[in-house]
Amino acid sequence: MTNIARNLSATAGEHPDQPAIVLDEHRLTYAELEEAAARMATWLADQGVGAGDRVALMLPNVPAFPVIYYGALRLGAIVVPMNPLFKRREISFYLSDCGAGIIFAMPGEEAQAAAEEAGAQLVPVAPEGVDALLTDVEPQQDVAEREGSDTAVILYTSGTTGRPKGAELTHDNLQTNQHATAATLLHLSTDDVVMGCLPLFHVFGMTCGMNAAFANGSTLTLIPRFDPAKALEVIERDKVTVFEGVPTMYGAMLQAAGAADRAPDLSSLRTAVSGGSSMPVEVLRRFEESFDCVILEGYGLSETSPVASFNHPDAERKPGSIGTPIRGVQMKLVDPEGSSVAEGEIGEIAIRGEAIMKGYWEQPDATDDAIDDDGWFYSGDLATRDDDGYYVIVDRKKDLIIRGGMNIYPREVEEVLYEHSAVAEAAVVGVPHETYGEEVAAYVVLAEGQEASVEELKNFVKDQVAPYKYPRHVHLIDALPKGATGKILKRELKDR
Repeated sequence: MTNIARNLSATAGEHPDQPAIVLDEHRLTYAELEEAAARMATWLADQGVGAGDRVALMLPNVPAFPVIYYGALRLGAIVVPMNPLFKRREISFYLSDCGAGIIFAMPGEEAQAAAEEAGAQLVPVAPEGVDALLTDVEPQQDVAEREGSDTAVILYTSGTTGRPKGAELTHDNLQTNQHATAATLLHLSTDDVVMGCLPLFHVFGMTCGMNAAFANGSTLTLIPRFDPAKALEVIERDKVTVFEGVPTMYGAMLQAAGAADRAPDLSSLRTAVSGGSSMPVEVLRRFEESFDCVILEGYGLSETSPVASFNHPDAERKPGSIGTPIRGVQMKLVDPEGSSVAEGEIGEIAIRGEAIMKGYWEQPDATDDAIDDDGWFYSGDLATRDDDGYYVIVDRKKDLIIRGGMNIYPREVEEVLYEHSAVAEAAVVGVPHETYGEEVAAYVVLAEGQEASVEELKNFVKDQVAPYKYPRHVHLIDALPKGATGKILKRELKDR
């Protein structure tokens, strides 16, 4: 029997006065966070919520998020995190699909209308949090016993290949993944301050940020929504030791630091990790040179809780790679028929082990398509593996560009673009072409104060790749479309 909510209780018992959460001047100790979560469990029970019921949580990175998250888990309920930027149609679908009877969200017409449509109770969360709800509520002392295989969280995939599917992550999934992340990769302790600018409703921020920090007595410092200048300010102010981000965050902080009146002091940083998408090697190099900090790249998905592989801190680091499988996880590369490919060849990443989700919520056919009879989950990501067992992401299977029968991996072209001194961000996609089937198109954001023409950028890439790979179309735009974590939304670029 287990419950991931026990991690918070254990830490509060050992380190009651240790700061758990910091949001500017607002602070909660572990004892205060534990008591608030225990009161939330009682409040939810009074609303009729019980073990196995779904509780939707649609909030930015504010202290109320972990209070509700751990309160619901303490009761044995299932948490369904949602993006606070969702509109009525999206909210209604999520609530109806998972059967959530209650949703916590910032006040707004979209959430209200969606809750009414789905027959769910909306609990508005004011900027000051949920204190008013819990004032006269007694804390629930007991933590519900759950099986390790019981679902703790339902995380909906982005839906880039169809309607969103709810990945069921169990208590064992989340426990083993946060432990492997904290103990063997980040080496977290009570001396650490973890930067929580990744959305807590996303698996990366939830597991590697919140769950890992709270299980080890580290302090989690939050910013509700990522802003590069604010992130630099908080790292310096709170002496952040562990920063976790996606590649676009690192690029944005580089630009913000370059535009600042003085160089930010990031000397407290001992570890920075990157995931969510492949980090351009040039961005990694520039960030490390600017801030004297080592970035470790990892890889995972919502369906893998999320960490599957990592550049381990006690092993050789290979920039541009996603490292090797973490403890308790196996990985292999397969061809379209499911057979293993030879060393150095491109194949789809398949993953097996304790991080793999239970399945997709009430979608057995989709689960069977994703996970084979031997427990291998097929990721849809293409990679190579070197002689040392390090994996290098080539691209998403669906992002592969096929031009005149020739395979082009967008990341290769993007890497070249990032080497141009005027380029701040770049994304490469395939666009329809009458003769070749697809043509290469690049969308580029120039760094502030820099200039480069379309022809200059075309020729820069053309000089460094095979003739069929360089982008015939280059578009200079003000900003790339991004999702909640800062991941570039290539689908929207294709739709243009």
